[in-house]
Amino acid sequence: LGICYGLQVISRKYRGRIKPTDHREYGLARLKTKDNPLFKGIKGEQTVWMSHGDKLVSVPKNFSVVASTANSKYAAIFSPKNKIYGLQFHPEVVHTKSGKMILKNFISICGAKRNWTAEAYIERTVKEIKKEVGDKKVICGVSGGVDSTVAAVLIYKAIGRQLTSVFVNNGVLRLKEEKKVIKMFKELKMPVRYVDEETAFLKKLKGISDPEKKRKIIGNYFIEVFDKEVKKLGKHDFLAQGTIYPDMIESVSVKGPSVTIKSHHNVGGLPAKMKLKLVEPLKYLFKDEVRKIGRTMGLPEHVLMRQPFPGPGLAVRVLGEITKEKLDILRKADDIIIEEIKKAGLYHKIWQTFGVLLPVKTVGVMGDKRTYENALAIRAVHSKDAMTAEWVKLPYELLNTLSSRIINEVKGINRVVFDISNKPPGTIEWE
Repeated sequence: LGICYGLQVISRKYRGRIKPTDHREYGLARLKTKDNPLFKGIKGEQTVWMSHGDKLVSVPKNFSVVASTANSKYAAIFSPKNKIYGLQFHPEVVHTKSGKMILKNFISICGAKRNWTAEAYIERTVKEIKKEVGDKKVICGVSGGVDSTVAAVLIYKAIGRQLTSVFVNNGVLRLKEEKKVIKMFKELKMPVRYVDEETAFLKKLKGISDPEKKRKIIGNYFIEVFDKEVKKLGKHDFLAQGTIYPDMIESVSVKGPSVTIKSHHNVGGLPAKMKLKLVEPLKYLFKDEVRKIGRTMGLPEHVLMRQPFPGPGLAVRVLGEITKEKLDILRKADDIIIEEIKKAGLYHKIWQTFGVLLPVKTVGVMGDKRTYENALAIRAVHSKDAMTAEWVKLPYELLNTLSSRIINEVKGINRVVFDISNKPPGTIEWE
C-alpha cells in the first residue's frame, strides 16, 4: 500500500507519469470510490485529506483506477497482478473520515494481524530499558507535558530509583508553569529535581531571531545543563527524553534523505557530540499511542489530556527576537486563552490552543489616546498525531471574549487576529 508519495514512487517504477500541478491540493477533498475490497463498507463520496503538489497523469501498466477527486483523477489505483494499491490521499490521518476502515480493509486483504496492544508495548519496553540500562543511572528531562511524563513513568517502572527526573526552567515557560509541574509530579508520587536556568537561557537567546537557531541553542544548552547536573549528582550514563515519532519526522530523516521542516530541540537540536547515551522509549509512537500507554499505566486524565506544548516553549511563539518583556506579555495573553477555552468546555476537545506574539506593531486607539503596540495571533487546531491539523472554528462569541480580554488586560497588545491555516501547508507552531 503506497500512500501519497508512495503512490507516485510506485507509479514511476511501473512507468506511470507524474508531473507538477498548477492546482496544488492541501487539505480536504471529496473522494469518489469504485467497487473494490479496499473500500468495502464505504458508500458514497468520502472526505479525505490531501497533501501534494505533484500528481499522477498517466496510470502505470496493469493498474486500474479505483477512486478519484475533482483535482486528482487517479486518487487511488490498484494492480491485481502485482497486489499493489496506491492512494494519493492520506487514510492514516483523522481528517479522512473513512481512513480507519480503509486501513482495516487493507489489513484483511494482506492477512496481517492486529496484535499491537499498549500492555504488550509496556511489557516489552520495560524489558528493553532494563537490559539497555543495566545497573547504570538515567537522567530524564521532564517538561510536564504528556510525552516526557509518560516516558519518565515508563522508565521509572523499569528501573525505579536509578532514574533522576529533572525539570529545567528554561525561561520560556508559560505563566507559573514551574509550580504546576512540580505539583503534578508530587501527585504522581515521583521525585523531580527543579533547576532554574532562566537567566542563562535568555542570555544565550538574546538577539536571536531565526527559529532554527533558537531551537538548536535551546537543545544544546539543555545538554550542558544536564551535564552540570550529572556532575552534581554523580555519574549518569543515559539521558532519557519524551521524543515521539512526529518529532523525528519533522527534524531529520529516519531512513533516507528528507527535508528538515523544523529541528525539535530534543532531536535535531541536540549537539553532535554528547557524553550521555539516549533512552527514548516513545520515539516510534504517535501522540494518541503515547496517551494509550499512559492510560494503561494509570496516569490521570488531567495529565494525559494536557494540550501539547513545544520543547522550545514560548521561544517559538514570540516571533523574532526574544526579550523578557515580550515573554511576559505573551504569558499573560496565553493564560487568558487557556482560561477561556477551559471555561467554554473546549480544552479537552481541541488538540492545541495558544497565542503567538507577532513582530508587528499596529496603531490602535484606547479612550482618547493613540496606541502603537503588538499584534497577537490566536491558533486553535484539531489533530490526532500532530502530523496533520485542521483549524478549529471557534465560536464568534468566544473569539470576541478572547480579543476583548487580551486587549483590555494585557498591556502591550492592541490587536488580536485568528489563524485559519491547516497543516499542511502551515505547521502547528509558527516557528
